[in-house]
Order: sequence, then C-alpha cells, then structure tokens
Amino acid sequence: MRERKEPIRQCMGCRNHLPKRELLRVVRTPEGIVMLDTQGKAQGRGVYLCRDAACFRKVKKSRALERSLRAPVPEDVFALVERLLTDNGG
Repeated sequence: MRERKEPIRQCMGCRNHLPKRELLRVVRTPEGIVMLDTQGKAQGRGVYLCRDAACFRKVKKSRALERSLRAPVPEDVFALVERLLTDNGG
C-alpha cells in the first residue's frame, strides 16, 4: 500500500511551509463572500495562516489578507480566527 503525500502550504504571514491540516484557511468564494474554511475544501481563492497569534496579528495589521483575497475581510472573520487561536493556546 502506498503512503499518501500530505499537501504542504505556505503561511502568508511568516512564510513557513507547513502541512495543510496544521493551517487555517480563509477563502473568498466565487460569490465574493469571505469566510473561514474549516474543511479546507471550499471553492474560491484561499490563503493559509499558521496557528500563531503573533503571525495573525501581523497579517491583520498589514492588511495582507485583504490584498491577497482581493476583497475586504469582515471583522467577524478576524474575530473567529482570533477566537480559534486563543482557544487552542496559539
């Protein structure tokens, strides 16, 4: 039986390459809705963030998420990511 290769993605904040399942994905759907993609399978333009709170603050402050997604990111998406990071001790 063959081993499956785990996809590697790059965090947009710190530029570290990590396995896809260790990252959070924020996606802009074809309809223009920006949301947190908990399954990692939503259609649209996606960006990945590591689970480091300092890295997330850097991305939020520099507005890199908005530039990458080419859309404004609602405050509730930022709040949800922040809550996930604090709940997981990140």
